[in-house]
Amino acid sequence: MSAHNEEARQLIGAGPIVLEAGADAAGQRLDQWLAARLGPDMSRSRVQMLIKQGAVRIGGRQVEETKRKIAQGDSVSVDMPEPEPAVPQGEDIALDVLYEDSALIVINKPAGLVVHPGAGNWTGTLVNALIHHCGDSLSGIGGVRRPGIVHRLDKETSGVMVVAKTDRAHKALSEAFADHGLTGDLERAYLALVWGIPARPTGTVDAPLGRAADRVRRAVVPQGRDDARHAITHFTVVERFGEQQQEFATASLVECRLETGRTHQIRVHMAHIGHPVIGDPEYGQAFRTKANRLPEPLRSKVKAFPRQALHARLLAFRHPDTHLTIRFEAPMPWDMEELVDGFRKL
Repeated sequence: MSAHNEEARQLIGAGPIVLEAGADAAGQRLDQWLAARLGPDMSRSRVQMLIKQGAVRIGGRQVEETKRKIAQGDSVSVDMPEPEPAVPQGEDIALDVLYEDSALIVINKPAGLVVHPGAGNWTGTLVNALIHHCGDSLSGIGGVRRPGIVHRLDKETSGVMVVAKTDRAHKALSEAFADHGLTGDLERAYLALVWGIPARPTGTVDAPLGRAADRVRRAVVPQGRDDARHAITHFTVVERFGEQQQEFATASLVECRLETGRTHQIRVHMAHIGHPVIGDPEYGQAFRTKANRLPEPLRSKVKAFPRQALHARLLAFRHPDTHLTIRFEAPMPWDMEELVDGFRKL
């Protein structure tokens, strides 16, 4: 092991570290140079994530561009995260299993359940539940933190998810989700209760997504920006609420189908066209006062609703072993159904 890597191994997880760029570093990309200096305990993708999260500084100034060129004499500091806890353990958490065989398991994820361990949620996740339920059959190809996970739903989004139990299934499903069904049989549909009524019964939002100014949320960004990612959402209005009256705020139940699968894509895209998901704490803040324009008891129900009203109702895909297309649907959870029923009475 080189002296550089030995130094990095001792420092990782110990808080901020400072590295000096020598003559051999001049002209190298920041992410490549840091990955080499930090050694085998820190992958290049992890280094890139740290840079994008604002954890890296050059000469005391925050740098968020992974391709930034290093100059001789640069002083690079890295705010290292706390060491992650041990490999997730199985926990006896009830699962709503829609289907299971030797290759995969399909579940109806409830709102409030985090998919995989992460900062602030090291236990009580879907992964912990799956490890307990599936035992040694759970695929590890997704990494020890995300065994078997090929796609995810936000913590407060409910609905259908598939998890791989073998490496073969993980590879096949990951490829299907990677191209979002463009070359195979993959179908995903979500139900979203949104503010207002779109002008057209169907539509497409084609707008690239990147990091918002707070570096935590996502936002529609210019096409040419470094972090811009292609994102397309197709929507269809399923029901309109309050359309024939002017006294109260209106709403719609919308089905969204993804052509791409970016983080928070539906939530950002619907907010972008002026119809944010009701209850969305991150992208619907500007519409919170609309609840005041509703009659009781609906007004109180909307104000008390603790999450975004978004549900993954449908998932269809080609089984990696039988090659037959299988299809799963999950009804809206009771709290979202109750909210929709309230709007039907407008």
